[in-house]
Amino acid sequence: MRVTRIHFDRPLSAGAIVSLSESAAAHVSRVLRLGPGDELTLFDGQGGEYPAKIVDARGIVVRVQAGECRSVERESPLHLALVQGISRGERMDWVVQKATELGAAEIIPVLTERSVVKLNASQAERKREHWLGIAIAACEQCGRNRLPSIRAPAEFTTWLATEPAAGVRILLDASGNDAPPALKQAGRVALLIGPEGGLANGERAAALAAGFQSMRLGPRILRTETAAIAALTALQLLAGDLAASAG
Repeated sequence: MRVTRIHFDRPLSAGAIVSLSESAAAHVSRVLRLGPGDELTLFDGQGGEYPAKIVDARGIVVRVQAGECRSVERESPLHLALVQGISRGERMDWVVQKATELGAAEIIPVLTERSVVKLNASQAERKREHWLGIAIAACEQCGRNRLPSIRAPAEFTTWLATEPAAGVRILLDASGNDAPPALKQAGRVALLIGPEGGLANGERAAALAAGFQSMRLGPRILRTETAAIAALTALQLLAGDLAASAG
C-alpha cells in the first residue's frame, strides 16, 4: 500500500509533532479520509524523509508526529538546469511538473523577445510561487525529497549576462547538431529552450557566444513543452539516473 507523502515547509526533526498546512490537512482528512494512527511520509525539501503518524485530525487541523529521518535520496547525479522560455498558461505549468518528475535540479524561467507572457515584478513573484506549488506537488507524487530551485522569471538577456558559465550549455535548436555534446564528466548541464515562437536570431547568437552548443532532437519541430520533456529525458538517459536502467 502506497503511503501518502506530504511536504512540510519548515525543518523537521525526529519526534517532532507538527501541524500540516490547511490545504494539506484538508487533503489528508477530507479527501483521503485519514485519521489518528494512519501513516504518512513527511519531507521538508532539504533531503531525507520522515515516517510519520497522525495524532490528531479535525477538519483542517491535522497534527502528525515525525519518526526517525530516513536518508533517502532520489536525485540525479547530473545537475540539470532547465532554462525555459516562458510559455502560456498550462503549458508552462506542465513543463514545471514534468521537469520536476524528471529530476531537474533548477528551473529558470526566462522572458524572451518572442514570449507572449509579459510580467512585472509582483506578477513574476506570484508566478514563481505558483510554479513552486506545482513542483512541491510533483515531488510528493514522484518521491523526490529535495525541491528543485525555481527562480523568479527574468529577462533572458539579463540572465545570460549575469549567469556564470559552468558545465555544459545546450541550446535546443531545430537547425542544431544531431550529435549531443560529451556529457559523461559534465556534472552540470544547462538546457535552454525558447518559448512558442523560439528564440529571436539575436538571442540565439548571444547564447552561442556565451558558450551554448546548438543541438536538435531529430528531424521534427517540437512544441516548446514537448521539447523540454524530450530533451530532459534524453539527457538523463545519456548521463543521469536513467542510464543505469537503460540496458
